[in-house]
Amino acid sequence: MAHTFKRTIHACYRGYIVQAAINNLAPLLFVIFQQQFDLSLSMIGNLIFLNFGTQLVVDAIAVKFADKIGYRKCMVTAHILCTVGLVALGILPNIMMPYAGLCLAVIFYAIGGGLIEVLISPIVDAVPGDDKASAMSLLHSFYCWGQVLVVLLSTVFLQICGHGMWMILPVLWAVLPLVNGLSFLKVPIPTPAEGHEKIPIKKLLASKIFMIAMIMMLCAGAAELSMAQWSSLFAEKALGVSKVMGDLLGPCLFAVFMGVGRTFYGLWGKKINLTGALLVCSILCVVSYLLASLSNIPAFALMGCSLCGLAVSLLWPGMLSYSSACYPGGGTAMFGILAICGDLGCSIGPWITGFVSEGAQSSPALVAQAAADGFTPEQIGLKIGLLSAVVFPMIIAGGILAMRRIRTKQEVPGKMGGEQQGA
Repeated sequence: MAHTFKRTIHACYRGYIVQAAINNLAPLLFVIFQQQFDLSLSMIGNLIFLNFGTQLVVDAIAVKFADKIGYRKCMVTAHILCTVGLVALGILPNIMMPYAGLCLAVIFYAIGGGLIEVLISPIVDAVPGDDKASAMSLLHSFYCWGQVLVVLLSTVFLQICGHGMWMILPVLWAVLPLVNGLSFLKVPIPTPAEGHEKIPIKKLLASKIFMIAMIMMLCAGAAELSMAQWSSLFAEKALGVSKVMGDLLGPCLFAVFMGVGRTFYGLWGKKINLTGALLVCSILCVVSYLLASLSNIPAFALMGCSLCGLAVSLLWPGMLSYSSACYPGGGTAMFGILAICGDLGCSIGPWITGFVSEGAQSSPALVAQAAADGFTPEQIGLKIGLLSAVVFPMIIAGGILAMRRIRTKQEVPGKMGGEQQGA
């Protein structure tokens, strides 16, 4: 029966590549935006917050109305909005006030991205199959490989055509959601939570372990996006490498490591204990942030950025799989609530990084110390901003340990599939 949904799965894979494009294209242009439109770090942070904040609002609305409207209509609409937003990103800043144009474009594609985020996971989860955790991780690996494609192809384009032609790049990427939106007009859409009684939202929110999962999803989004959104600018401005090398060794290598981690778990996840893997990933994430922000050697700092991709690879899909296994009847509401928490983290994490960076540059004491150590105010600001994000993986590690204690008391209904191998 699963082969019936093969085209659906492939469309979902491409959907996450679309998600990668709308989340990671603009950060590659941040330096260009700074130079051409005179944007501050806090204004750039606000663009990131606007993107994921809009997705968060859409997540909340989709939880309530997606089932009533229908998944097919929602997915097609999502791809249309992503197409419009990417085209607007290339056009609007040049025909109106630049910052307002950027904000409008972000809002358009963020609405589409929010719908995609909420709906793709429950669609794939509803496809018949035994190993849901591996399937979910493999699905999310396509976000990573999409990010790699976005960074590589966009970097090559800017290198060949020049920074002055950047506005063509979003228009070219808009072809992807347009084509994939047409795919969702035809592919079969499975019914989520089929065979399970739907769990009311109130019951989900009454569970201690689900509340912890929500907090961990928030921190997973914050840990992932703080590095993904700032690593390009961090590499160029704080570490002093060229834009091409900064993009390739920052967000690109970050995405490669994240993709490798998710693909590995997607293929061999049955043999791996999920709780243990999440704990190891959270600890590695702490180490990665410390290495990236505290090392004065650019090669080591870039290594920290890259390893962070591997560290966060399992956090988001792992929590989705954990929750789905605990609550097989959670359906759209469960995935939507977790997506809301994840997108809240995606908004808050990079925004905090930018806010702390800007604040550090305004501190006379820090600026004086930075000058004594041979750093510019911008360099020390970015380093301190990135360091502040280490709190998120630390919270995740604590949440995993708390989950273990709760599970030993057998509070969670249902079984954990792969967790039976010795959580």
